[in-house]
Amino acid sequence: MPIDISLPLLWLVLGMCTFSCSQPENTREDAKPPNILLIVADDLGYTDLGRFGGDVQTPNLDSLAETGVTFSRFHTAPMCAVTRAMLLSGNDNHIAGMGSQDLRTGVFGYEGQLTARIIPIPVLLQIAGYHTSMAGKWHLGTVPEANPYKKGFEHSFVLLEGGGNHYNGEGIFPTVPESPYTEDGEEVEWPEGRYSTNLYTDKLISYIDRYVADDRPFFAYAAYTSPHWPLQVDPKHWKKYEEQYRDGYEALRLRRFENQKKLGLIPEEAELPPLHPNVKPWDSLSEEQQKREVREMALYAGMVENLDHNIGRLLRFLKDKGEYDNTLIVFISDNGAAAEDFYNHEYFGPFLREHYSDDYEEMGESDSFISYGPEWAEAGASPFRYFKGYTTEGGINTPMVIAGPGVTESGMVSHAFTTLMDLAPTFYELAGITYPDRFNGRKVYPLRGRSLMSLLSGETERVHPEDYVFALEHRGYVQVRRGDWKLVNIDHPFSEQNFRLYNLARDLAEQVDLKEAHPRIYRELLEEWRRYRDEVKVRIPPPSRGTGLQHESNQIDDDQP
Repeated sequence: MPIDISLPLLWLVLGMCTFSCSQPENTREDAKPPNILLIVADDLGYTDLGRFGGDVQTPNLDSLAETGVTFSRFHTAPMCAVTRAMLLSGNDNHIAGMGSQDLRTGVFGYEGQLTARIIPIPVLLQIAGYHTSMAGKWHLGTVPEANPYKKGFEHSFVLLEGGGNHYNGEGIFPTVPESPYTEDGEEVEWPEGRYSTNLYTDKLISYIDRYVADDRPFFAYAAYTSPHWPLQVDPKHWKKYEEQYRDGYEALRLRRFENQKKLGLIPEEAELPPLHPNVKPWDSLSEEQQKREVREMALYAGMVENLDHNIGRLLRFLKDKGEYDNTLIVFISDNGAAAEDFYNHEYFGPFLREHYSDDYEEMGESDSFISYGPEWAEAGASPFRYFKGYTTEGGINTPMVIAGPGVTESGMVSHAFTTLMDLAPTFYELAGITYPDRFNGRKVYPLRGRSLMSLLSGETERVHPEDYVFALEHRGYVQVRRGDWKLVNIDHPFSEQNFRLYNLARDLAEQVDLKEAHPRIYRELLEEWRRYRDEVKVRIPPPSRGTGLQHESNQIDDDQP
């Protein structure tokens, strides 16, 4: 059965019987534990923020980084839904139920929603006395029992699917012509005239505002859909950027790469990897093609600027309410920069061309569907190889900034290897929660990450030992990480013969395959992959129509550990 926490008082009683929540060391008996604000950008590239070498105006996030810790080697999954499952569970995507993006079956690991094998973060926080709310993209199942209202969120306004029009309720997928939204578990329509990032911010502020008068802390999850395609935003945010991108994506990539060296994010000896084979040289484009490309990147930059503006609204609200200093703030992107071009896609394209336009004069408006493709995604993923969808660093090494209670190393850049599975243990330590091995009468899988609190306080420089293994699989793309060594497979169809071995300390761009030079390490990591594959029951799906969308089943295989 899916977890149902729509009766928080009942769960509070059950939770007290199941496990104890100890008092955090830095709080008094009568003090309110720290709030937690988790902010997730959708498809934001590694270099888009000023603090990460970008040129978009992001003063609020840059200021947050100055008071917190900037993480240069933070790792997510390569796709949206997979990351969200791992983020909210502190566990592997297969264990959490999202073995593949939008694949919904009754098979272990591929249920398409959070399963009873894990406990979602908001469930435990709510039991510990936290108010819980979210606004934005859910992407973890559309059936009622998968709704965030059933997964620990007291209040929520969410887009259930992976993307939507930023100005209205029109869908962007052939199977979902109208985007589904719910508020507190009930179907709702998109408010006329509203823009996504502005609305999600308003909703989250309204939820938090209900809580601040009492003595209970809150967990707020801002799951923005920006800057995910379609690229739509008011001209006041994007017009200013056209001039600065006229020299093209290769020049932008190089500028950001050099900026990262100056900021200490990458080593001085780092080198840029070759461009993806699908990227055409800027000089080979016609003047008209270059004009369109510049407009695409300007639109994208405008969405990032608007995102930063709304995050600033959230932070100012917390300051006005006197809650800012008692709120741990975490900002991440869910995966690498997005290179998809669905408008010209074999499957998605006909639907999009029927309902949307890509005319130059209409770009950025509500009836326009634009994405910026692999060309600008390569610039956004600098200094790494490739982008969203791949298990190379360009698909999974994303920006993270943490500020607030427990953070003593203000302005520090941490190069420690971290993953999104480390956030759940961090939140639990901050809230004084001990993660149980049983919940609701069932065994649950243990957390796979480690708390970052000792790193944030300056007590340690890393949280994972050298022998810690981080394995990840999605749609046959695989990576296995141990220390500086990384085993990668990005070839289709999947075959173990296609694994390559890299040492990221010397080869951040993943260019020199070392499996012949280091056969022992290669064999060890190959065995780690096999152990992981068997443990989480990986199934390499056969190619479909290219949609990634399958029939949704209500059946849940709740195999226990």
